[in-house]
Amino acid sequence: MSRASPSIDRRSFLQRLGLAAAGVAGASLGAPRAHAATTPWRGPEFVFARLRYDSGDWDYNPKVCANVLDAVVQYTSIPVHQQEVVITADSAELQAFPFLFMTGHKLVRFSEAERKGLVRYVENGGLLFSDDCNHDIEGLYAKSFEAEMRRAFTGPGVLTKIPNRHPLYHAFFRFPDGPPQTSHEMNGWGDNIVHDYLLGIERNGRLGVVYSYKDYGCEWDYDWRNKRFRSKDNTRFAVNLVVYAMT
Repeated sequence: MSRASPSIDRRSFLQRLGLAAAGVAGASLGAPRAHAATTPWRGPEFVFARLRYDSGDWDYNPKVCANVLDAVVQYTSIPVHQQEVVITADSAELQAFPFLFMTGHKLVRFSEAERKGLVRYVENGGLLFSDDCNHDIEGLYAKSFEAEMRRAFTGPGVLTKIPNRHPLYHAFFRFPDGPPQTSHEMNGWGDNIVHDYLLGIERNGRLGVVYSYKDYGCEWDYDWRNKRFRSKDNTRFAVNLVVYAMT
């Protein structure tokens, strides 16, 4: 069994991430990827966990992890674990990770065990952030993911609009107008709609699911070293998601 890597500061993170990217030339990730079955993790560090589901392209947007980790170490004092962890919804290890990223374009279909695992995860305080790469409310990912959430979570308040006054929007950076726009919304990709809201599921007074049509995954899927060329860091909202999940 491999040992989980220790938390690191920003300088060490950037150095190691650069070395990792150089060492896997031709691979898509800037940070190495681990599977929870072989790399269990416990500790106060932020771990970028990605949900694997068999029905669709769960591994799309592979550079998101490195970009989010860079933003967390750049703006906060939260220590980070430098590997992305891939995990399934029915894994007993899921409860160890406060934040869970999910993305894709295609069909979302969970088993009954996976649905129960996600409900347990949310009820225990975890945050699932699901992002539709199609940016299309009529697309396959959107329709099938929403159906799965309504199948898993019963009662009122399933995938309702998150109000702009919600603590998520001022957990670290302030977004008084709600979720920031993405370039994919502005250029007419997908359904050609600028969605000025996110959807959510709350349990025990906290958001347990945040669902986006905005295609943040593609927005954040670039080499983190190129962020310095941008006039404005478009990964800042990811920091709010992480801080909200960790507090």
